[in-house]
Amino acid sequence: MVANSALIHRLSPQVWVTGQVRPEELSQLSAAGFTCLVNHRPDGEEPGQPTASEVARAGAEAGLRVVHAPTRGLPDAAVVAATREALDALEPDDKAVFFCRSGMRSAAAWAMAERLAGVEPEPLREAAAAAGYDLSQVPL
Repeated sequence: MVANSALIHRLSPQVWVTGQVRPEELSQLSAAGFTCLVNHRPDGEEPGQPTASEVARAGAEAGLRVVHAPTRGLPDAAVVAATREALDALEPDDKAVFFCRSGMRSAAAWAMAERLAGVEPEPLREAAAAAGYDLSQVPL
């Protein structure tokens, strides 16, 4: 898949989560069957981080639909709504990668967006835990 594919964790049949992805990795994600990239990382969070526009440009060149829903800390209602929209836009065979610095905010945004669709909290927490993310303190 990609150079750091061991760091991409499955949350659901359609959604994987990871830490920062680099623009040069996006063609590999596309080749691996991913169709959507959701960036939960705000610009300027740390030195050397690619900007959202750099990621969006490389994603578009790779044929990915890119959504930027930046958050610092716990995702707010706007971020959760944007994440829900990205999920709703997925076709049955689509796969998406959500990312932030470590993947934690992305996992939380995914779980909160799935709650909007009526999914019960425990399966969401279990899926996140299996991927290495503790959502026990996230209000679902």
